[in-house]
Amino acid sequence: MSDADYRRLVDSVTDYAIYLIDVDGYVQSWNEGARRMKGYDAAEAIGRHMSLFYPEELRARGAPEHALGVAQRTGRFEDEGWRQRKDGSRFWANVVLTRLNDADGRFRGYVKIARDLTGRRRQEELLRLSEERFRLLVEGVKDYAIFMLDPRGHVASWNQGAQRIKGYTPEEILGKHFSLFYPPEVVASGWLETELQMAIKEGRFEDEGWRVRKDGSRFWASVVITALFDAHGQHRGFAKVTRDLTEKRKLAALEDEGRRVTTFLAMLGHELRNPLAPMESAATLLAMPDVGPEAQAQAREVIERQVRHMSRLVDDLLDVSRITSGKIHVDKRPVRLDDVVAEAMESVAPQMRMRNHTVTVEQADSDLWVPGDPARLIQIVVNLLTNAAKFTPQGGRIAVTVRREQGQARIAVKDNGRGIPPRLLPQIFDLFVQGEQDTARSEGGLGLGLALVRQLVLLHGGEVQARSTGVPGEGSEFTVMLPCLATAPHIPPAAPVRTAPAAHRLLVVDDNRDAAATMALLLRAMGYAADEAHDGPAALEAILRDRPDGVLMDIGLPGLSGLEVARRVCEEMRDPPPMVAITGYGQDKDREACLAAGFREHVAKPVQAATLNRLLQRLFADPPR
Repeated sequence: MSDADYRRLVDSVTDYAIYLIDVDGYVQSWNEGARRMKGYDAAEAIGRHMSLFYPEELRARGAPEHALGVAQRTGRFEDEGWRQRKDGSRFWANVVLTRLNDADGRFRGYVKIARDLTGRRRQEELLRLSEERFRLLVEGVKDYAIFMLDPRGHVASWNQGAQRIKGYTPEEILGKHFSLFYPPEVVASGWLETELQMAIKEGRFEDEGWRVRKDGSRFWASVVITALFDAHGQHRGFAKVTRDLTEKRKLAALEDEGRRVTTFLAMLGHELRNPLAPMESAATLLAMPDVGPEAQAQAREVIERQVRHMSRLVDDLLDVSRITSGKIHVDKRPVRLDDVVAEAMESVAPQMRMRNHTVTVEQADSDLWVPGDPARLIQIVVNLLTNAAKFTPQGGRIAVTVRREQGQARIAVKDNGRGIPPRLLPQIFDLFVQGEQDTARSEGGLGLGLALVRQLVLLHGGEVQARSTGVPGEGSEFTVMLPCLATAPHIPPAAPVRTAPAAHRLLVVDDNRDAAATMALLLRAMGYAADEAHDGPAALEAILRDRPDGVLMDIGLPGLSGLEVARRVCEEMRDPPPMVAITGYGQDKDREACLAAGFREHVAKPVQAATLNRLLQRLFADPPR
């Protein structure tokens, strides 16, 4: 190719300015690309110094001379920067200045190639500004923690919201693994790896749960993890957005609790009113002059049954209060499960007969002992049997199984009733949760029985589970697992209880005159002599004056409280009579206050006749404590 061909080739290039410069920096040639880019014709540019194309500030700094010097010494100089056209406008140029030698190696000048990159720079600048604005936006957000993770889960960026919510500064957290934000039990479960894998697989992963701040406190978080991929599909890491929903969750919990309390109060009103109607009818029937013995017996049974029902409701409510406040007491001692089941069966027998249920008991080990509170263990089994009876139609079957299993005692109660819907199974042991009922609430209850079962089982170091398909007829099975004793303990025989003489005179003290009168009538029917008093001062005077053999006294009395009467009696009498507190105040603190005041026993109202009889026999058989 001739020199003329090369000249035509260079002159035809329009996207690049290509021209020669002599050793002193003056333009020697000029192509079409240079004319278009810089605005000078060849006649205007040739012979002019190349500094003509530099802005004034670059000329002042000696930029043209620096470029020539570097190219002369090293053979090449490349630069990007502002250049100036003939009309004074500026453009962003990429410039390459190359030293030019002749055939003998002597320095002849330079060849300069320039390209206008103004458009590309404008796009890059717009992108930079956009990224800067986005960075400032993300970093300025305070209500959300927005940060990046590398592919292995290490923190790569950190905004103000992340610092506010989680408590770490960027210097403290950048490069650390995001497992720092999770409770230890969640980390140990391997859930974090599952989150990241699901985000990669699905593109994003969303979750709510507990997270941990720098100071160790927990907060309820809504989390979205998005997997990030580059243009070639290569995984580059994760974007994570976290929002603190603790207050929102508290508000939702309060609203839910409010709804549950409202529902509970409605149920409580229903459950307390229901027994009153048959009791009112039975009392009216007993007052009629021509009622026969059979009707009288039925009326008495109705009253007794409804009183027991109301007593169970009140006891359950008190137990719930004790459990939720952490004040329930479990008095553990060796207990044989055979006796527990037998007493529980005796307690629920009337209910089973009324619904015509068939109840079977299978005890693979009749000598199975557990450490526990007998009354509370009986309560567990009674509540499970009552629940089974309630949700099993007339004529149903209920099976109780007791056996040793893997070093533990297993009690199972299974029925063939309607079962539990699967959606209710996770909450079946929560307070106020009940199986589905009709609008008449024919099964009744307050949703307390199973909640009490779980808490009492936990207090005994055990666990309880519910299983059900939710298919009517396949019923439900509740299983209680309790620690058991390896061998049967030695229990010394109980001393025989002596029957109290009929001559004992008792004083009944209650400001409710009906309660005092009926209690006195009952005591006389049992063979005791009984007097009444209806306020604190009258009770104190009667005790000091008449010296009764025993006192059955309420606590809430006008004038002087029962506690004050008991203290005064103990102070003023050398040998005070045994006193029993019979009161509606049935919590542990009430019992402790009564014993501290001088009462021998504490009994919560209402008191059944059999319980009262046993109490009095024990009272007069035992020496004072």
